[in-house]
Amino acid sequence: QLQLVESGGGLVQPGGSLRLSCAASGFTLDYYAIAWFRQAPGKEREGVSCISSDGGSTNYSDSVKGRFTISRDNAKKTAYLQMNSLKPEDTAIYYCTAALHYYSDLSRNLYDFWGQGTQVTVSS
Repeated sequence: QLQLVESGGGLVQPGGSLRLSCAASGFTLDYYAIAWFRQAPGKEREGVSCISSDGGSTNYSDSVKGRFTISRDNAKKTAYLQMNSLKPEDTAIYYCTAALHYYSDLSRNLYDFWGQGTQVTVSS
């Protein structure tokens, strides 16, 4: 069974850092592009970042560019989202998603396999 499991969320103060992990099982991660989306209560779902299957292409939303870094380790079947200089507006549930094609347009929901999400809360 194809499965994505996010971890690494939690409570952090503004300016702090977290690293989210996305572990894949039931499929070969090498074939899949990965994207991170987030959703806060009362707000629309937002595409955060994406990475191609070989890691050669990445994209970031304007709101996180320069602060977040997406990466992957196909041998470990894991993708990551390093989040630095966190702001209260980064508070959301973060979802790891996968697709057989790399979609760089983060304004569209084109990734069809989703994890359960992990909560990130940025607050004093």
